[in-house]
Amino acid sequence: MTNLGNRASAAPRAAAGAVPAGVLGAAFVLLWSTGYPAARIALDHSAPFTLLVLRFGGAGLIFALLTQLGGVAWPRGRAALHSAVVGSLQLGLQFGTLYFAAARGVNVGLIALVIGTMPIVTALLGRAWFGEAIRPRQWLGFAFGFGGVALAVGESLHLGGGGAAEYLAVLVGLLAISVGTLYQKRHASDVDPRSGLALQHLAAAALLLPLAAWEGFRFDTSPAFGASLAWVIGVNSLSAFALFFVLLRRGAVNQVAALFFLMPPVTAVIDYFVLGDSLSALKVCGIAVAALGVYLATRVGSVEESPAAILRTSASLPGAKGATLAPCAEAKAPPRAARP
Repeated sequence: MTNLGNRASAAPRAAAGAVPAGVLGAAFVLLWSTGYPAARIALDHSAPFTLLVLRFGGAGLIFALLTQLGGVAWPRGRAALHSAVVGSLQLGLQFGTLYFAAARGVNVGLIALVIGTMPIVTALLGRAWFGEAIRPRQWLGFAFGFGGVALAVGESLHLGGGGAAEYLAVLVGLLAISVGTLYQKRHASDVDPRSGLALQHLAAAALLLPLAAWEGFRFDTSPAFGASLAWVIGVNSLSAFALFFVLLRRGAVNQVAALFFLMPPVTAVIDYFVLGDSLSALKVCGIAVAALGVYLATRVGSVEESPAAILRTSASLPGAKGATLAPCAEAKAPPRAARP
């Protein structure tokens, strides 16, 4: 049985190792970003904490079933505690605080802008706690990445709505995902993804269960809610978080965190096709700027480079010769598709 469990545990690792990191990263960004419009639909039919408990509880039970069917050993002792801590931070505390803030009127553009600093906060915390170096190319990538986020959410950004508690909740959510990402990389990446993610999701569901009970477990049984709940469970929790787990295991935490710069601009495009939101030239440009930031932040050379040299290197990329950010002002949105 032990040999069977070891072979089952090694199978997903070997399969993931055969796929290039760039492909995994692109799939992760796309799948993760679909969760925002799906959650917007679901929240029209459910209270926020109730939705999260149903999502995390459902995903946790499915991961537990996959663990049993695969003959995978469950983490024990400290390993189990580490997975539970990650789930409490990355899932329970992050999503709980952000959903609370959005439900109490905090502008979603402002929330996206604050969470858009996650790669920077993660890098700074990693440097302070673990002495991880941040190279000049990464700093430049962070600047472009955050600039892309600002372009993507700038038009929808406004203050007002919510009070001190709600804005504090947004900052807590930012710290929760940043600390949780570092903690997972440091302490909870060596377990099998199926059992590790089962514990993460079940811990998050248990953390939020009292709040869902306080809401009265309020949700309706409409087809829209059923479809959106199935999406956030199947696509976001089962697929996107599995990719996040594998990416953290394979790569440096700063490089994985940099992918979050792409979430707001990619989400803007998905919102355009799914929800009928506007897609302006600034949002389209935000994708290009954020992509350049991720490229710079994740392509770290073995030697230190000066900012001037990095800029010259960026300018020499294919298609970059003679280009500036000015064309962003003239970018055109793609033809509008019919709303499903």
